Amino acid sequence: MLTRLGPVLAIGLLTAPVAFGLAGTILPAFGFLPALGGTGFSLAPLMALAGEPAIVYSALMSLVTGLVTTLVSLGVVMLFTAAWSGTRAFARVQHLISPLLSVPHAAAAFALAFLIAPSGLLARMISPELTGWHRPPDLLVVHDPMGLAMMAGLVVKEIPFLLLVTLAALPQVHPARTRALIAAMGYGRIGGFVFGLWPQIYPQIRLPVFAVIAFATSVVDVAAILGPTTPPPLAVRLVGWMNDPDLSMRFLASAGALLQLAVTAAAIGIWIVLEKLTARLRERCACAGLRLRGDAPVRWTAFGLMLLSALTIFAGLATLALWSFAGLWQFPDALPASFELRNWARVLPHLLDPLLTTLIVGLVSTAVATAIAILCLAREDEMGRPPGRGALRLIYLPLIVPQVAFLFGLQLLFILIGSVATMTALILAHLVFVLPYAYLCLKDPWRAFDRRYDQLAAGLGKAAWRRFLLIRLPMMTRPVLTVAAIGFSVSIGLYLPTLLIGAGRLTTVTTEAVALASGGNRRVIGIYAFLQMMLPAIGFAVATLVPALIFRRHRDMQV
Repeated sequence: MLTRLGPVLAIGLLTAPVAFGLAGTILPAFGFLPALGGTGFSLAPLMALAGEPAIVYSALMSLVTGLVTTLVSLGVVMLFTAAWSGTRAFARVQHLISPLLSVPHAAAAFALAFLIAPSGLLARMISPELTGWHRPPDLLVVHDPMGLAMMAGLVVKEIPFLLLVTLAALPQVHPARTRALIAAMGYGRIGGFVFGLWPQIYPQIRLPVFAVIAFATSVVDVAAILGPTTPPPLAVRLVGWMNDPDLSMRFLASAGALLQLAVTAAAIGIWIVLEKLTARLRERCACAGLRLRGDAPVRWTAFGLMLLSALTIFAGLATLALWSFAGLWQFPDALPASFELRNWARVLPHLLDPLLTTLIVGLVSTAVATAIAILCLAREDEMGRPPGRGALRLIYLPLIVPQVAFLFGLQLLFILIGSVATMTALILAHLVFVLPYAYLCLKDPWRAFDRRYDQLAAGLGKAAWRRFLLIRLPMMTRPVLTVAAIGFSVSIGLYLPTLLIGAGRLTTVTTEAVALASGGNRRVIGIYAFLQMMLPAIGFAVATLVPALIFRRHRDMQV
């Protein structure tokens, strides 16, 4: 049957590009690349990498960024869930945070930059009355040498993702019943959660946490927008070497990609050690009878941090929208002196080609990924059992392996077969990253489907394919469209795959926006970032409105 193709296609798309890409990265790192004259193995690329100025600092910056970002993001999510889950405030903040999932990382980074820069909205709101500033202060806030702005940009984007996966795992541990039990034993809300619920929740979200570490240690777009420049993080330097006109620099870039893989592996290894240390500390505190009853300050701090992360992005996105329509806007004016469409009229002709590429690649890769995910889950229904632990780990393979570690090799492969900078190659590269999200977001709604509908139709003599097309898929319209919106937003936010596989000839809204980051025209940057933000929002609006219109006369299908 057709459903048998689902797992085969999924495994092939998730493993083959990563495997070929890693091979195409590792071999040139040891001097073997016949197309560029490297016919034998050598340690010269690695020795050249070791001689690069401040390469250790770049690697350490990437390592620290991954660990700090994950630690802060997970800590905020854990404490907020512990302190407020099951309350009305929790539901309201959850609804506030959820839309931020659709905001691409680059748009969130621009939003934060426009907010906290010396001439940003925050400085304008308090100047000159509170600061005495009549011109922007000479402060290195964005691109600070410690990477604090970059880490903040990653934290505010990873918090919604980790909150989502935590909420997905929460119902499986029966929080209300467990919370009542531990409260009867005298524990505070946070203490009871940490000792009673978190040990059951964390194993379910461990792989997503590893994915956050891998992304944060190897991020390029956020690092280019917010990160330090002297020297930049490792992944940014690798992209510069890979795009160097001197083709011999590809050996150095491959050696650097191997170092990036080692940095990410080291970060995950350190995290695993931290897991064991914190588990032992939790056990000792539990055995010592620690109840943590006086947790009100921690509860309100967690609430404030969660609310601050959401409001920061919303305020930054509003600033992007203002700049895209702003006329004269001098410092320290809080608002522009005028609003106009002249900036849009000037930029729009140059925006059409990247926008068309963005839509084609996003829609096609999302449609294919959603179809494959449906086939995989339909095959699971036929087999009568969920996929094994190995299959679940395989889903995260493109998310855990750093992008620069295998995209360099994948680009070389496409160059050798003459497919680089083609629409097919770009769609395939996006599909590698969209498919994991499509499957992971669809599997829970799919498995929650009430099988009695299918059994009833079978009792009426309906064939399996008719039950699937006429009952299962129509009833899954809402989750399928939601998954498609998520996949579309993932595709729009992909920067490095588009940059390398598109080879500069196929550009999207995201690659153009990041390329403008080094310029000083905030109006043009605001237009590109605002459009990058609006495209996923339109996708989620469609996913919300279409089921509402289809099922407007079906009460039980309305959510």
